[in-house]
Amino acid sequence: MKIGFIGIGVMGESMASHLMNAGHELYIYNRTKSKAENLMVKGAHWCDSVEAVAQSAQLIFTIIGMPTDVENVYLGEKGLVDSSKSGTILVDMTTSSPELAKKIHEAGTAKRLKIVDAPVTGGDIGAKNGTLTIFVGGDKAIYEEILPVLELMGKTIVHTGGAGTGQHAKMANQIAIAGSIVGMSESLAYAKNAGLDLEVMLKAIGSGSGNSWQFSNMGPRIVSGDYAPGFYIKHFMKDMRIALSEAKDMGIELPALDLVLNLYQNAEIPQLEEMGTQALYKVYE
Repeated sequence: MKIGFIGIGVMGESMASHLMNAGHELYIYNRTKSKAENLMVKGAHWCDSVEAVAQSAQLIFTIIGMPTDVENVYLGEKGLVDSSKSGTILVDMTTSSPELAKKIHEAGTAKRLKIVDAPVTGGDIGAKNGTLTIFVGGDKAIYEEILPVLELMGKTIVHTGGAGTGQHAKMANQIAIAGSIVGMSESLAYAKNAGLDLEVMLKAIGSGSGNSWQFSNMGPRIVSGDYAPGFYIKHFMKDMRIALSEAKDMGIELPALDLVLNLYQNAEIPQLEEMGTQALYKVYE
């Protein structure tokens, strides 16, 4: 297929590579062209605008930064909704607002486009290994149509319901992650201050009931001093704020998530917000 991919970042490059490796013809766009050079070397076609991608592909994936970016790419002047051909499938894999996902779905459907929200989890590791979890909200027939392509990027792919439900599922996932990250950070901070060998503790806790994906994958990075982003702090904070806003609209309280967000706000300074989520540990340091 001729596939468009917008957003060549920490995860996007690996995800797009899997599509190319499967033989699909890729048309790509990113705000910073230099980040797309590796894909272009492999044969991806560079497009100078969102509109150019829309005119070139029959299936388009986006994974970009903030909800404002998503709204501009989809609903802005010469955005995907305005520029795509009738019948084009648009798949937003950004973690964004459920309400925005519904808005894009309504606008796209009116233009005879097929729209799904399909945020992912698994970070840079999952993107590289093609083992992401993908939450797909939208028409089930569209989900089934694109499933073979999604399976090139993910291992666990679930249809969550109608438009916006993919984003709600991702919020539930982020809430679970928040607890895991703070638990890991506090555990390692306590162990260090108690004079314990952190390498030994990683093996011990990692083999018992205290283990988690965060502990197994991010714990070793913390111990080695690796705070490179598999997932940016600034993006995780955006997710937590969306989740808390949605919870407020539902009339429920999430005190633990609120606590984790407050802890991260201590890290919301230029040298930390561009680091990976595991850098919460540095707040304890």
